[in-house]
Amino acid sequence: MTVTSAPAGFDFDALVVGAGAVGLACGYALARRGLSVAVIETERAIGQGVSSRNSEVAHGGLYYPTGSLKARFCVQGRRRLYAFLDAHGVAYDRCGKLVVATEDAEIGRLEAIEAQALANDVEGIAPLSAAQVHALEPELQAVMALTSPQSGVFDSHGYMLALQGEIEDRGGAVVIATPFEGAEPLAGGGFRVRAGGAEPAELTCRLLVTAPGLGAQHVAGLIEGFPKDRIPTQHFGKGVYFVYHGRPPFQRLIYPPPIQGALGVHYRRDLGGQARFGPDLQFVETEDYTVDPAKAAGFAAYIRRFWPGLPDDALTPDYAGIRPKIHGPDEPQPDFRLDGPAAHGIDGLMTLFGIESPGLTSSLAIGEAVADALGVPAAISA
Repeated sequence: MTVTSAPAGFDFDALVVGAGAVGLACGYALARRGLSVAVIETERAIGQGVSSRNSEVAHGGLYYPTGSLKARFCVQGRRRLYAFLDAHGVAYDRCGKLVVATEDAEIGRLEAIEAQALANDVEGIAPLSAAQVHALEPELQAVMALTSPQSGVFDSHGYMLALQGEIEDRGGAVVIATPFEGAEPLAGGGFRVRAGGAEPAELTCRLLVTAPGLGAQHVAGLIEGFPKDRIPTQHFGKGVYFVYHGRPPFQRLIYPPPIQGALGVHYRRDLGGQARFGPDLQFVETEDYTVDPAKAAGFAAYIRRFWPGLPDDALTPDYAGIRPKIHGPDEPQPDFRLDGPAAHGIDGLMTLFGIESPGLTSSLAIGEAVADALGVPAAISA
């Protein structure tokens, strides 16, 4: 595919801030539509923020309000994701997921999730009896479950490397160790962008997309003329994980009903065959990635609701992630924010806020939506 040159007077058609999964997916969507693209990243490698500290789950799309961006993008993105992984030889395991009720009081919640999933056009959702659950996963304790056969786990870093390769193959650039330091809208359209790092530079672009995860509010505040009242309050939602080094007890993903503000502590067997549990949710003030070993007791008690056979003292601290939430404790969880000119009044600018779970699964669909919103004609072929 031939990449069109940038319009006269601009270094690039489009510049994307943030080289995590969503930023790279935006760059890919724009590049495959024929634009010249640069993606700049503060860190010294791609995918070092939110994208590197998650469960690497391809979500089915069960839980989100019908018609919301999360519901639409999760289902669309997951379908696109498996095709992309296949095409690029990136490892994944479409192992399926069981959402479990461990007591009769939770059955109503599963029935509501089933109805939501069917309304969201999620494929293969079906209820399972306790006997059916036991036949699939003998060590699993449940009075009922929902099966989501399209859910799975995948190599998120391999996925991001493939996105980077696609951008570069189309003549674009992914530039690391290059922090965004500000942007100025230009008379007549476009932007002048200040980039820092070892070799500071000014770049011009016709279109600007900001997708820096935890840095979304900071970056928006560096864009001249961006209305401050359109920048949502930032909240850090920390979740920690524990690892179990014994034989993995289950083949499938195991999820209890969601907790407020997140999907809650779940089980996954990663691509290396390791059993992992998490994340929980704790609102914090700073980017603190420590894992308190004392949390193991609470995790164990929670896990034994669906896996009574968890041995004593078997959990080891693993890692932590922080989600870029735009809601606080006890507040309703909002939708993704993809803000274009109608929201902030600046032509050619898309700002993304609150792209947490299921952002990784949704990333390819988010990228396409951003390109559509910026008025970039759709690609004739991939």
